[in-house]
Amino acid sequence: MTEFSETWTYKDEAWHEGNVPVVGAREHAFWLGSSVFDGARAFEGVTPDLDLHCERLNRSAEALRLKATKTAEEITSLCREGVAKFAPDAALYIRPMYYACQGGPLAVAALPESTKFIIAVYVTPMSKPTGFSVTVSPFRRPTQECMPLDAKAGCLYPNNARALIEAGERGYDNAILLDFLGNVAELATANIFMAKDGVVYTPAANGTFLSGITRHRVISLLDEAGYDVRQTTLKVSDFDGADEIFATGNMSKVMPITKFKDRDLQPGPIAARARELYWQYAHALA
Repeated sequence: MTEFSETWTYKDEAWHEGNVPVVGAREHAFWLGSSVFDGARAFEGVTPDLDLHCERLNRSAEALRLKATKTAEEITSLCREGVAKFAPDAALYIRPMYYACQGGPLAVAALPESTKFIIAVYVTPMSKPTGFSVTVSPFRRPTQECMPLDAKAGCLYPNNARALIEAGERGYDNAILLDFLGNVAELATANIFMAKDGVVYTPAANGTFLSGITRHRVISLLDEAGYDVRQTTLKVSDFDGADEIFATGNMSKVMPITKFKDRDLQPGPIAARARELYWQYAHALA
């Protein structure tokens, strides 16, 4: 069994060293998936957009009909307490969560008053921007009528997980998921961008995928730097002819895609510039 990396857990209003036990077999979140989380990053002594991640956590709780028991400001402060327990330059994943312990009268719906709050902060190295390969998944993103897509909810991730597994079985690192109309939505673990003739394109947020905080930040930074960034409907065929493709997400921030289906790509200048701009932004906050 692989050991967990250095970890601190906030549970029952106190910090505990390690990956401490949290739920029992009868608790609603374990049984029926009533959990929401958010993920922020600490690296090189900075925690960019930590406050926005904590604000989104509370919105996710409300969307899943859980009870947000702390303000976003309180969560942000607690996350900073957790980060301070590590070496100043540690690369960390910061994961505050809410989960339900009990169900209501019919068991399936969570009892909002049973909501608990926890945080896990743990060492997770930043990936080097060497790139990764992508295919197109046979699995699709659900619609708002089917799943709580306005929340960063744990119950949404098994669908993306099976896309990752299926892509891996075909020799790829990640996969594009389409929406139910056949439009490109996102990668299984991140948002996706492409560039053609100097113009940057990314799928328009249509409610079928999480429009990430890092995605929004990169769009803003590229726009401020003078790039033409267009949020629009994109097909797989658009990516077939792209000059470069890259991904944004909290885990690795900005990463080039170096293989799309059977086509090899070089890391492109716009992805490199987006990553540079993001690092400048993050360190300007220190």
